Parts: sequence; C-alpha cells; structure tokens
Amino acid sequence: MRKIWTTVALASAVSLGAAACGGTAPGGATGGSGGGKTIKIGTLHPLSGASAADGKQLENGAKLAVEAINAAGGIKSLGGAKLEISSGDTQGKPDVGQSEATRLIQGGAVALVGTYMSAVSANVSAVAERNKVPFVMDVTGDDGVLKHGYKYTYRIQPPNSQMGTQGAQDLYEISKAAGHPVKKVAYLHDDTAFGTSVLAAFKAQAAKLGFQVGPEISYSPASVSDLTTQVTQVKASGADVLAVTGYYADSVLAAKAVASVKPKLNAVFGIADGAFDQPQFPGDAGAAGAGLYDTNYRQDANNPQVQQLTTLYQQRFNDKIRTEAMLSYDAVRVIAAGLEKAGSSDRTKLRDAISGLSLDSLVIGNGPIKFDATGQNTGSLPVVTQVQGDAAKVVYPAKYAEDKVTPSFPATAGS
Repeated sequence: MRKIWTTVALASAVSLGAAACGGTAPGGATGGSGGGKTIKIGTLHPLSGASAADGKQLENGAKLAVEAINAAGGIKSLGGAKLEISSGDTQGKPDVGQSEATRLIQGGAVALVGTYMSAVSANVSAVAERNKVPFVMDVTGDDGVLKHGYKYTYRIQPPNSQMGTQGAQDLYEISKAAGHPVKKVAYLHDDTAFGTSVLAAFKAQAAKLGFQVGPEISYSPASVSDLTTQVTQVKASGADVLAVTGYYADSVLAAKAVASVKPKLNAVFGIADGAFDQPQFPGDAGAAGAGLYDTNYRQDANNPQVQQLTTLYQQRFNDKIRTEAMLSYDAVRVIAAGLEKAGSSDRTKLRDAISGLSLDSLVIGNGPIKFDATGQNTGSLPVVTQVQGDAAKVVYPAKYAEDKVTPSFPATAGS
C-alpha cells in the first residue's frame, strides 16, 4: 500500500496532466473513449550485454513512470486510458535495435523510448521516421542523429557537441580558478560514435581556450578488459589532465588503471562519462574513484520529486537510481503529456503535440523540456560533479552545487 501511495503522490508532483503541457486537449480530438483502452509505448534498451546494468536502469525508470501515470488516473483526455510498456532488448547492437523497433511498432506501440547508444538510436530513428512513430531518446548524445531532418525523433539530454564544448569550458574555468590552469589534456575515449563525437567538440573548444589536447587514445568498450597500457601512454605524455569519455564498465577500468599507473595529473575529468557521476561508482571504484570529475546531465538532488523517486527506486529494485533512469522517466512523461494534449493516440497527432510541449524536468537545469525544429530539447544543461567522500556531488556551477560543496583541484584518482 505504501508503494502505491508513493507512486500516486509522485505522479501528482511531476504534473503529468494536460495543465503541465501548456493547455488542454484540442476540441474534437479523437483516439479512444477510455473504458479500458490501453496504449502501448515501446522501450528499446540494452538489457543484455556489456551495458545491461544501464539498460535495466533505463527500463526501470520507464516502468515507474508508466505506473505513476496509470495510478494517477491514466490519460484523462482519453477517458483514463492506461499506458503499457512493450520492451525490446537491443543488446547494444544497431541491427538488433532496428529489428526490435520494427517488432514493437508492428505490435502496436504508438511511440518509442530509447536507446542508450547513439549507433542504435541512429537506426531506430530511421525506422521511426519511416513508420511515422514518435521516438523520444532518453540517452543518446550523437549530434548526427538529429541532422537528417526527421520529424518524429526527439532528444531530452544535451547533445555530444554541447557536452564536449561545456566540458572543456568547465575544466578551463575550474582549473584557472584553482590557480592550476590546464595546459595539456590526454584524452581516453571509447571508439564508438559517442566517444569520438564528444572528443571532437572538446578539442574545438580547447583550441579556442588555448590548451592542448593529445594524445588521443581510443579503445573498444565491447572487448576491453584492462586499460593499463593506455594509461601508461598518458603517463608518458606529460599531460596534466586526463579526460575520459566512456561507458560504465570501461570507465571503472580507467579509474583503476590511473590509480595503479599513477600518472602525474592535476585531475581526471570525465566528459559525458558513463561512470564517474553514478551513485554506484564510488563503491565499485573504491579509492580509485576519489576526486574524479564529470561534466554530464544530472538529476536534481535538491528537488523533492527526485527525492521521492530515488526512494521509490531503492524500494522497488534494491538499487540506487542513476540519472539515466530519470531521463527515461522524463521520456515517458513527454509521451504521456503529448497524448494528454493531443486527446488522441494517433501517432501523427501525438507527434504534433510533443513538438509543442513545455514540461518540467527531473534533471538539474534541464527544463522546461521544449523541442526545437530538429527535435532537440532546448532546455538541456550539463553540470559538473566530483566524487567527494562516498558520493559524486554537483560542484559546478556554484548555484547548482549539492550541500554547498566546491571543486577540489588538483584532485587525482586515489588522492
């Protein structure tokens, strides 16, 4: 009973109704008479393979959102229609993601959410466009996904170009304020579209700010089991900062390799990194995680709604919630708000409604969620976290800092 009450309260708190969408359903909208109508949302995440832990977080976030919406009365403009999740396991593979998207659409999904990996999202967005099905990307950074002129694809998180650019700017400002201005950055990154595109944006901004980037060291996240050799290259380079862009498991390896090899660094700075800001990271990395930075999207820990969802997630799944689960939760809220505004489950009418939304977000500095003509959320904003004590906390910009903490710089793994 306690869990049901918490879910209802959370649904109410995050304003899922038409009022949160900036208006009521337009007159004459059709799509169902309620009375037991069920609307399917397809979710596409890596539920197996190297990124399964992340995929399950995303899947769980989407499920909690659906439960909250249904417990609060469903889609009211459709007579209380309930939402239902249909899941697809992409395995982190673009071809599998494409076939799973097709399967979910053929199974009646009115919209899709996903996918955690940019290469997978690129294929899914093409399927969504071809079938005229709204696709809300929860975690996908590659700018290229939204450069095809598609009309049915949306992204909630900041794009990789923004993450890389902001990451370079954050590093420059934090290091300069500490009296140790960055001079040379070694960059360790996964070799996927994610890692390479973040690096490209970081390099461009670094050139404007006057610091050097190199060596650039890549690896395959699907097969890497140790990064000692790569970090030894960093040590030999004489870089004063190591930037890291990777997924969770490989970034834990990077932190442990830094602690083992002990290059002389002022900081290890994640740029859109998949591990350094996560609640599990300090425990998984141990002393190797101490002091590590990350420029990334981040849930608003000072938001009571986020605090409620954090508690509920722990109760339901016996795990600490990650920001990515907040993003998938928000992605489902976007679809629900679109359905509420459209008063219809027609996919094209839903697309039109989503395009005109303005919706509060659970992610810090992220909001209201509003989409431009390309489908990008114009309210997205990366912030900086640092592992201090047993947790990664927001330290920059100061107005978003948790517990009034400030950046500690220099700070290296294991310090």
